[in-house]
Amino acid sequence: MQYGICNLGIVPVRLEPSDTSEMVSQVLYGTHFKVLEQRKKWSRIRIAFDNYEGWVDNKQFSFIEGDVYMGLKQQPDYLSHNLLDFVTNDKGRLIPIPLGSVMNHVQLMGHEYEGELKKVSKDREPILATALLYLNSPYLWGGMTPFGIDCSGFTQMVYRLNGFHLKRDASQQATQGEPLSFIEESLPGDLAFFDNTEGQIIHVGIIMEDHHIIHAHGQVRIDRIDHSGIYNVDTNSHSHKLRVIKKIIS
Repeated sequence: MQYGICNLGIVPVRLEPSDTSEMVSQVLYGTHFKVLEQRKKWSRIRIAFDNYEGWVDNKQFSFIEGDVYMGLKQQPDYLSHNLLDFVTNDKGRLIPIPLGSVMNHVQLMGHEYEGELKKVSKDREPILATALLYLNSPYLWGGMTPFGIDCSGFTQMVYRLNGFHLKRDASQQATQGEPLSFIEESLPGDLAFFDNTEGQIIHVGIIMEDHHIIHAHGQVRIDRIDHSGIYNVDTNSHSHKLRVIKKIIS
């Protein structure tokens, strides 16, 4: 088994080993993973944080030893809380890194960071404030950053920045937590899930106060939510059908 770490700001994770294949997620700076299969130009990886799998370009990460990987798994997260930050590589060149980058491993990669490292601790209270950092970020299928993000990438990153673990996709996140019977039972920070006509979970957002929701749809935006679903304030119509509300944080 081989292991790797992302030494660039944002790297696409693709469905198949090709630059033209669908991007299903991204790995941010400092993300470590197992290398399940290696080819000449591509490697299939499993991300340590959420066990998500996909293909990354071999030129866009560094290999690490197994004992280093196991040591990284034992460390608490230190994540970048700035929308955009920079590290300096071993050639003195700046590498831009986005909100949510893992900063534990800067020295391991021979990089330098002059900012303050902030240990992530479990705290529900800042979830909405964190969510607002992504407001107006463009929707991007597979995206994980303020420069492009999808609905479940948005909820996963907001939760992770506050010390909580969510799986990657909306359908996976819907298996977590305790279901609530009514919107009135929810608290700001709970998750609402939405399905399509076949009953498949296809969307997720974060409950706010006063029957509002923040979610990634075209961009990260705030809309109203009722018992039917999301009411788009621009089109004056429902855009998503409510399936279930989950309390992830007890």
